[in-house]
Amino acid sequence: MTIYEQVDARKAIIDAVHPFEGHMLKQLRAYYRVGLTWTSNALEGNSLTEVETKVLLEDGLTAGGKPMRDTFEAIGHAQAYDYMFTLLRKKTITEDDAFIMHKMFYKNIDEQYAGRYRDKAVFIAGSKYGVCRANDIATEMGKLFAWANSERGAIHPVEFAAQLHKRFVFIHPFIDGNGRLSRLLMNAALIRDGYMLAIIPPVLRQEYISLLERAHTDDRPFMDFIAERVLETSKDIMRLLNIQTDKN
Repeated sequence: MTIYEQVDARKAIIDAVHPFEGHMLKQLRAYYRVGLTWTSNALEGNSLTEVETKVLLEDGLTAGGKPMRDTFEAIGHAQAYDYMFTLLRKKTITEDDAFIMHKMFYKNIDEQYAGRYRDKAVFIAGSKYGVCRANDIATEMGKLFAWANSERGAIHPVEFAAQLHKRFVFIHPFIDGNGRLSRLLMNAALIRDGYMLAIIPPVLRQEYISLLERAHTDDRPFMDFIAERVLETSKDIMRLLNIQTDKN
């Protein structure tokens, strides 16, 4: 059984007991708001712990001695995460959605570049591949969302979400926050098709970055990695809901 068949099998079991809608969806949204915010920020070097992130988002209390930027990243990511769930009502994910989520995430960090494409050259530290030139970003992003809206349904939904993540990161349209935005868009695509979120814990950072780098020439391992993360989230949900299978 392939990793995608395993993901689909778990999805079918969960859907049969607790369909991914209504109250179930509301619970999942609340449960992973802290987890996805913490992990996604931690992958980019944010120093807040999971507990500090939880206290900040749920109680409004900041962690003493931590940089204000780290606090703003957590608050901004949580706001963009909330917006991500509004996309479930839409048939498509658009360029405007990317602008809105980036503005939410980045407005308290650098308002000048929040929700607008970069106009400067950047590079990814540790990568031997360049990103899109600033003058070409608008064109390449237009192509990306045209691809996303034409190819959805042509490949497995988890592969599609992983491809969306990869292609977005390779363009690198914003001055900062591209990794976090790509993971939000990926997860928006996943939940829109009824799949669990892909949570990438900081302990897997090196593998994740290595597979993204490799994806420039061979993206199958990266897509399989994302599928494994969706599978792990599915297993977690089954444990939380006490759904038993022979493989639990």
